[in-house]
Amino acid sequence: MAQITGRASWRVIDIIIAAVLGVACGLLFWVWNGVGYAWFTAFDALTPGLGGLAVGIWLIGGVIGALVIRKPGAAIFVEVLAAVVSAGLGNQWGIETVYSGFMQGLGVEIVFAIFAYKRFGIGIAAISGIGAAIGAFVLELFTSANYAKSLTFNLTYLSCMIISGIILAGVLGWLLVRALATTGALDRFAVGREQHAKV
Repeated sequence: MAQITGRASWRVIDIIIAAVLGVACGLLFWVWNGVGYAWFTAFDALTPGLGGLAVGIWLIGGVIGALVIRKPGAAIFVEVLAAVVSAGLGNQWGIETVYSGFMQGLGVEIVFAIFAYKRFGIGIAAISGIGAAIGAFVLELFTSANYAKSLTFNLTYLSCMIISGIILAGVLGWLLVRALATTGALDRFAVGREQHAKV
């Protein structure tokens, strides 16, 4: 029990790095709010629901947080803080961004919790991207009244969100964390030590 508690407890460095990651992802989200939303609306105009292919970048914060901190709550912490930064800088969705951040982070947390926060490879990262996409989809059923839209739309939208979650949140998030680890910035974390052990 003591081992589990010790593994789950947060150090000061965990909080600091999670906050830095949250702010950095929030700035990324803020930039993506323009680019990604233009992509979203253009694809949705082609086929309703296809816009889901653009959402993956907005899901990446939780994946990165979980891969770096590797403790319960990290995905929610980073994703929600990123959403707060995005909303605070100004975006199209206002306070709904924060709700979305929570649901996306929760989706990631559930995946890592299923594996007891012990697996952090690219496969788990990709699955956690799916979790984030499903979290976002469930919220939007109500905040965007998607429940009133057709089954075809919802299946298309969910499928596209999952694909985007796998690639833009899961795989890209894993690659970014590995790239950051090679710089030495994460040497006080398991991911940094693992990266140096491979060299």
